[in-house]
Amino acid sequence: MEEKIICNNRYASHEYFILERIEAGIVLEGGEVKSLRAGNVNLKDSFCFLQNGELILKNMHIAVYDKSGAFNTKDSRRDRKLLLHKEEILKTAQKIHQKGLTLVPLKLYFKQALVKVELGVCRGKHTYDKKQSLMEKDVKREKEREIKNNKM
Repeated sequence: MEEKIICNNRYASHEYFILERIEAGIVLEGGEVKSLRAGNVNLKDSFCFLQNGELILKNMHIAVYDKSGAFNTKDSRRDRKLLLHKEEILKTAQKIHQKGLTLVPLKLYFKQALVKVELGVCRGKHTYDKKQSLMEKDVKREKEREIKNNKM
């Protein structure tokens, strides 16, 4: 199966420990899909919550598609419904009701002709955790740089 990644939420991996990943569909309008194909989307401050037994994605910015007609939605940050089976929603709801866990979109991608969202069940990082992960990233980059220089 071919996946074409539209957008990654790099901010999420910096702010949270990702415990589990879940794939979900998303309800979009035609102009929004065209805007996604152009790559006009931002996941930075978005999050998911449970409302009336449905998962809702809040605060995801999809730019308004300028070539669509009068029936286009003008709200680029509207709430969007996520599509999961009822059992998956119940399992996810139990997990996010635990202390300190939240549901964050990690990436948006096309799977065949459908738009999918990868959600992460996450626990927030403290400041010292963020510093630790930055130090580990720097050490890894330094090692890769040394290996590259030794080969030449």
